[in-house]
Amino acid sequence: MKKARVYMYDKIAGTLVEDEEGFHFTYSDDYLKSVNAEPISLTIPLVKETFSSKVLFPFFDGLIPEGWLLDIAAKNWKLDERDRMSILLVTCMDCIGAVSIEEIKVGEDD
Repeated sequence: MKKARVYMYDKIAGTLVEDEEGFHFTYSDDYLKSVNAEPISLTIPLVKETFSSKVLFPFFDGLIPEGWLLDIAAKNWKLDERDRMSILLVTCMDCIGAVSIEEIKVGEDD
């Protein structure tokens, strides 16, 4: 299982998980209650329910580098280009834009 904190600007917006059933994104309760909360994507509105998908959500997949930059990332970190979650975790810690991703290591609190 792979997990990540999803940040909107400098606030934790929610958690992204990859498990044997697919991908799941859940907004944090604190984020949903915050005055200035905004959705991370128009396709992932601000709701308490968990979003689930068999494939990585298009919004998150769109954060992953493409072309020669993806080739460099895959070679540097020895990643399979089809392992989208692993690539997301290593390349999207400091994305251009409002959203960033931080891996939750095994044994770390959510």
